[in-house]
Amino acid sequence: MSTTTSPATVDVQDCWNVIGVNGDQSCEKLEQAVHCRNCEVYANAAQQNLQRPVGDDYKKEWAAHFRQAASDTQQQDASCPVFRIGREWLSLPTRMFVSVAPTARPHRLPHRASRGLSGIVNVGGTLYPCMSLAELLGIDDSEGEAATNRHTFARLLLTQWEAQAYALPVADLHGILRYAAATVQAPAATINKGLSRFLTGVITHGDMRIGMLDEALIGYQLARTLR
Repeated sequence: MSTTTSPATVDVQDCWNVIGVNGDQSCEKLEQAVHCRNCEVYANAAQQNLQRPVGDDYKKEWAAHFRQAASDTQQQDASCPVFRIGREWLSLPTRMFVSVAPTARPHRLPHRASRGLSGIVNVGGTLYPCMSLAELLGIDDSEGEAATNRHTFARLLLTQWEAQAYALPVADLHGILRYAAATVQAPAATINKGLSRFLTGVITHGDMRIGMLDEALIGYQLARTLR
């Protein structure tokens, strides 16, 4: 698709391409917003863009674009939140994902020493069991670091399996990735056995190899840990 110049110039600095997620990620708002799409500056720019006047040439070019026959490009028909634990980039099905919260120190539960259960955390006045995927998957969470020129955003992923919600600490959060289900590959034989049995496949995004965690197995392990 050819690029089209907007018929009206929006007088808003595209900070998301300079200091935001598409830039050097030095914006101080990212610490709380996680992604530029959650920031009021980005939202205001989008609102102004939608309200701009549209000329006849602009309409004709888009009409010509939509008259073209569909291409053979694979449709991005699936999505998943992508996060890092130790050195491993992993994902869960989006349907398990509830929200993102800042990191919090879990409070240990007396007389409970289940492997993978770190304690409970308070998020917005609600208590969640804090589960360590690193322990459940056999990952050394002391390893790994952010990519060059990229800030690291340790977070709690709030997820839900059946009727139970969980808080999962992650070392870094990349965001929600859309991908074509047909491009999912089999896990490599070199992946450690403790992790590989929880994977349904691997997807590639840039230079990242992302392991797709099995929803049913992860959900079962989380529920089993609480028993």
